[in-house]
Amino acid sequence: MKTFDPHFYAGKKVLVTGHTGFKGAWLCRILVKYGAEVTGYSLEPPTDPNLFTIADIESDITSIIGDIRDIKALKKAFTECRPEIVFHLAAQPIVRDSYLEPAYTYETNVMGTVNLLECVRTCDGIRSVLNVTTDKVYLNDDIPDHPFREDEPLDGYDPYSNSKSCSELVTHSYKKSFFNDSGVAVSTARAGNVIGGGDFANDRIIPDCVRSAIKREDIIVRNPFSTRPYQHVLEPLYAYMMIAAMQYEDHSLQGYYNVGPDDEGCYETGKLVDTFIKYYGNGLKWINKHDGGPHEAAFLKLDTSRLKSTFNWAPRWNLDNAIEKVVEWTKCWQDGGNIRECMDKEIESFFGT
Repeated sequence: MKTFDPHFYAGKKVLVTGHTGFKGAWLCRILVKYGAEVTGYSLEPPTDPNLFTIADIESDITSIIGDIRDIKALKKAFTECRPEIVFHLAAQPIVRDSYLEPAYTYETNVMGTVNLLECVRTCDGIRSVLNVTTDKVYLNDDIPDHPFREDEPLDGYDPYSNSKSCSELVTHSYKKSFFNDSGVAVSTARAGNVIGGGDFANDRIIPDCVRSAIKREDIIVRNPFSTRPYQHVLEPLYAYMMIAAMQYEDHSLQGYYNVGPDDEGCYETGKLVDTFIKYYGNGLKWINKHDGGPHEAAFLKLDTSRLKSTFNWAPRWNLDNAIEKVVEWTKCWQDGGNIRECMDKEIESFFGT
C-alpha cells in the first residue's frame, strides 16, 4: 500500500475548524510546515495563556474568528477558502464543563457538526473531510481490559461524550444520505487522551501538572487509578492527516477509526503523573484528592487494529517519549525560549522528515 507522505499537503487548500484550540494550533503548524494553505475557523482562543497566541499561529494562516453554531458565518468561510480538505475539530471538549453547560455542549458538538456538513454538502471542490470526535463515544460499562472497537455501540455517558456520539451519528447519516456518490470522502477519528506542550485547559491532568509545577505545589490527582489511552498530541494529528490525505486519493479508505496507543500505552493517571515528575524534577509530588466531581469512566482502552490494517500505521512515541516532550516544551516556554522552533523540532522528530 502507498505510504503517507506529509508533503502531500503542499499547495492544498485546507480548512481547520477549532484552529485556536490546543490540537488545532498544533495541526495548523504542521500543515503549514508541509506547505498547505490553511484557513482556520474558530472562537477566540479558549484559555489564557494559549498555544495559538504563544506560537503566533495566526501569522501562518488565514484566521477567521467565528462560532461553529453560526451557519451563515461558516458558509462564508467555506466560500472564501474553497477548501479541498476539511478537518473538523471545533468543539466544547471538556467533560466537566459539559455538566455545567449541557445545552451549549450539544449545540456546539452536534449542531456544529450539522452546520459543517451542510457547508460541505453545498460547497464545490471538497474532496476529503475528517470529523474528530473522541474515544469517549462508546457505551462504557467500565469492563476491565476491554478495548473498544469501531463497531461497538455509541452512547457516551456525560453530555460531552454523548454529544460526540451524536456527532458521529450525524456524520454517518450525512455520509450515507449525501456523500456516497458525491466525490467527497468522509471519515471520523476517535482519539484517545491527548497530551502535549501548550495545553492550558482546566480539568486536564497535564495542564494541572504544569500549573502545580510552576507554583511548586503538590499536584492534585482526582482519579489516580483511572486508566486512559494517553498519547502525545502528534500521534493523532499524524493519523488525522494520514486519513484525510489517503482517502482524498482513494475513497475506499474512508471509515470510522480509533486512534490511540497499543495496550502497553494505556496507563493509570497516577503513573502518568509519576512520569511527569520524573522528567520535570524540582521535588514535585502528587496527592490523591478526589473532589466529589461528576461521573467519569474508570477504564478506557481502544482497539486500533482497523487503523493499523488499513493504513499500515503504528504508534511512534511511548509515555516516556511523550512526557519528555511535554516537559521540554514547558521549560522552553517558562524560560522564554522560541516556541515555534521547539514545536518544529518535535514535529521533525516525530514525522521523520
